[in-house]
Amino acid sequence: MVFDLRPEIAAFRAEVRAFCREELPAELAAKVRAHRWLDKGERERWQRILYRRGWAAGHWPRAWGGLDWSPLQRFVFNEELERAGAPWLTPFGINYVGPILLAHGSDAQRERHLPSILRSEVWWCQGYSEPGAGSDLAGLATRAERRGDRYVVNGQKTWTTMAQWADWMFCLVRTARGERPQHGISLLLIDLRTPGITIRPIATMDECHHVNEVFFADVEVPLANLVGEEGEAWGYTKVFLTHERILATELGKADRLLADVAALAARVFEAGAPLASGAGFRRRRAALGVRRDALEALAYDALDRFERGEEPAVEAAALKIRGSELQQAISELAVDVLAHAGLGYDTGSIMDAAADEDLRRAETGWLFEHFYGRAFTIYGGTNEIQRAIIARQALGL
Repeated sequence: MVFDLRPEIAAFRAEVRAFCREELPAELAAKVRAHRWLDKGERERWQRILYRRGWAAGHWPRAWGGLDWSPLQRFVFNEELERAGAPWLTPFGINYVGPILLAHGSDAQRERHLPSILRSEVWWCQGYSEPGAGSDLAGLATRAERRGDRYVVNGQKTWTTMAQWADWMFCLVRTARGERPQHGISLLLIDLRTPGITIRPIATMDECHHVNEVFFADVEVPLANLVGEEGEAWGYTKVFLTHERILATELGKADRLLADVAALAARVFEAGAPLASGAGFRRRRAALGVRRDALEALAYDALDRFERGEEPAVEAAALKIRGSELQQAISELAVDVLAHAGLGYDTGSIMDAAADEDLRRAETGWLFEHFYGRAFTIYGGTNEIQRAIIARQALGL
């Protein structure tokens, strides 16, 4: 089911599909489809291919290297990249800090940072969550004290994705105490080479290095690195969250994974017959397909509201919940299928470029997807927080 009701959107979708067929490196697609780990260089390679095509940040304004894509165009673009097995676009520069700078940054900040973000020359990470302020982000305690022409930052951030690769961090800090915890929060751009910053990896169950904790000890940040007005960052950071939560539906990825799990079930036999032919598997696969189609309908309704100038925060929260839960449910089905063949997890295997040409390799890839997928319902605002948004804004609770 695809809601391409406008000829220009159907044509754009076809253009993106053709581009992926012609320009997506086969070895990168093979690693993605086999759920293998991608290093920084591989991610940069794909993002620079998109940059040469002019599609690195199509949703940015043309004046800053974008194409003024509508929310619907951006959604279709991401959907087709996911379906083709393209590497995940590292979002922290292009999707997060870039739009914030476009909306609230100074001319000097935009001129310094946006070109290098577009070209994937400088990588960013997001300094939001803290040990006592993950889901309750307004409870953050990292402090920035103004001293002359600088802020002095002390505190800690945690679950900082890709900080080990990043050059800069856009960081929420507390510069004052207000009547509400959301008051007095500011956004600083911090060069991670600054003295006083320590980055340590956090071990995760898939045994790969995704996330980190970052410590600040008397870190000096120029006043010029303050984005917008001091104490007003809470409003800035909320601007892009609704858009990002719609993208979290990952419809294209769901389509690809549903096809892959069906192919996997055709290769695993029980009592002389492939699992794919069994009623139990077919029932679960059909139920996931229904959930996928319902998610698509809700996503396109929200996009239609966006294009009418509305901000469908409730729908975006629902999409984040349903999209993340669908991804987890698909990987759970794959793990259940593989349980009939026996499971084994080999960290070294997911670093390999080869595709899953046998069941043993398929096990490792799907288990990597399954383990890492535990984070889907946590990052970007936990699903519990999304339910609270729905309860408050839609139900008045």
